[in-house]
Amino acid sequence: MNPEQYADHFIENDEVLNRVKQVTAEKGMPEIAIAPGYGRLLTLLVKATGAGRVLEIGALGGYSGICLARGLAPEGTLTSLELKQEFADVARANVTEAGFGGQVEYRVGPALDSLAQLKAEGQRFDFFFIDADKENYPNYLEYAIELANPGALIAGDNTFLRGRTLNPDKNGPSVQAIRRFNEAMATDDRLIGTILPAYDGLAVAMVK
Repeated sequence: MNPEQYADHFIENDEVLNRVKQVTAEKGMPEIAIAPGYGRLLTLLVKATGAGRVLEIGALGGYSGICLARGLAPEGTLTSLELKQEFADVARANVTEAGFGGQVEYRVGPALDSLAQLKAEGQRFDFFFIDADKENYPNYLEYAIELANPGALIAGDNTFLRGRTLNPDKNGPSVQAIRRFNEAMATDDRLIGTILPAYDGLAVAMVK
């Protein structure tokens, strides 16, 4: 048993999230939801920071959306950006079944377009979760910083890309983008950040 398996066995019997994974598989969607331990961490961070407005980039089947919504107060809101309408529909159904349908808004289309619209609307958020197309992670980070309230947290998943980020022989566009993202999360003067090395890597930073 590795450390991740040890940690996960305490939380693996989450019927709601297990159902989301089942539905995702039945729909033929990619089975790439955040790891259970990091899903629990998202709930903890949203709750601990008192985040009232959360922005998620990449909804998929709603697994991470439920984790984020669980940390919200009843008046809190989650805005979720998803490229594909069919994925957003599945996420909405799963999040609604979990009891958070009234707190979530979905915006469908290219995330950069949705982010530009949110900026034009003057929207601001307290917490950001990035788990979408990897080549745009640096762009998503810049938008998150622009849309952040002071002290907002930003989390980005899959920062190791199943080991490719760590392999000097791997230099594809996604790998290079994630490397730039990781460096910015850990060293950008506008942030206080670090990279958690469990599962597939999670970068977390606070906007100063």
